[in-house]
Amino acid sequence: MDSTRENTSRGDPTGTLDEAFERLHTSGPEREGWLSNHAPMAVEALVRHGQAPAVHKWVDAYRNKLEDLPGRSSRVTADNWAEALGDPRRLGDWIGYFARQVEEHPWRDVLALWWPRLLPGISAGATHPVIRTGHAVRVLLADGPPSAPRLAELAHALGYWAARHSALPEIGLLPRESTAAAGLGAVPLIADQSGGIRERLARITALPRRPQAGRPGSDAVAADRATGPDSARAELREIVRAATHRYATHAHGSPVMLVHAATAPNAVLRVLPALPPRLWELSADAAWAASAAVTAVYAPAQAAPVPDSTPPAPEEVFARAAAHGDEHAIKFADTALEVAAAPEGGDPQSMAAALRATELIPRGN
Repeated sequence: MDSTRENTSRGDPTGTLDEAFERLHTSGPEREGWLSNHAPMAVEALVRHGQAPAVHKWVDAYRNKLEDLPGRSSRVTADNWAEALGDPRRLGDWIGYFARQVEEHPWRDVLALWWPRLLPGISAGATHPVIRTGHAVRVLLADGPPSAPRLAELAHALGYWAARHSALPEIGLLPRESTAAAGLGAVPLIADQSGGIRERLARITALPRRPQAGRPGSDAVAADRATGPDSARAELREIVRAATHRYATHAHGSPVMLVHAATAPNAVLRVLPALPPRLWELSADAAWAASAAVTAVYAPAQAAPVPDSTPPAPEEVFARAAAHGDEHAIKFADTALEVAAAPEGGDPQSMAAALRATELIPRGN
């Protein structure tokens, strides 16, 4: 079926998103051995926020950052997947495996099976695989039957995650804080913030437990089990909000990488509606671990003041990010707008954070 006709009921009457996915699926999820291909995530955010006319031009400008889709060596199967997990040489095999899975089974069933298998490796690929999965699931949750390019995008995202899967090292657990903001403030920063993210993550020795409002400081087993799915979702929303706000005051330490302290947990939040509620608590814990880990290895010790001014409306904030062109600025603005649109109401701090990204991150396409 023609992609344009399929998309008329899903907020993209032009069919631009499926066209962009089809263009991008000839490329791999990485370049130069480990850098992430951000294009599928960025174009999904651009279309969602009314920037569809700019998408193909943006992809044209990004094409020098794309590499061919990796070849395949041998099939990943239900019998041998464990030995292939975390092997980046099997990237093409993993994408092929998930392409078959989403063709043969309902995509929600595939996600529910693989989510708990992949979640321990949430920090893999500098959290880009889980972020790409969050964008893919968001479009699949739209009205109407999923199109082939959107199913393929989920396959690419999950395949990327499986190939790059790697768990955080064994670390100590510090007492929890009563708020997400306090929790991020209590994260111990590693002393040596040099090298790539894998080297940095290996230096983490301890992180606070996931903050749970109303249960300050308690490490009791009863407190650990006090939350249900709805509480986990609410607390995850607060983690995203706190990380977005903190970017405004701490992004000067690492403007690009600290974006992921907010976008990674927000990706998990986007996936929750597609998951069985029994997986929500586990998901919130993993999202917190990812946000806290990025904070530990990239955040500066000192905050910087936020300009005391009234930011423009959310639509203008995203338009500025789109004009800026960098994929991280676009994706962070996308998350900031979701924070501002949450049931808690208006949020000028999140808009200030999104504008801060456009100031600190070098301009892109």
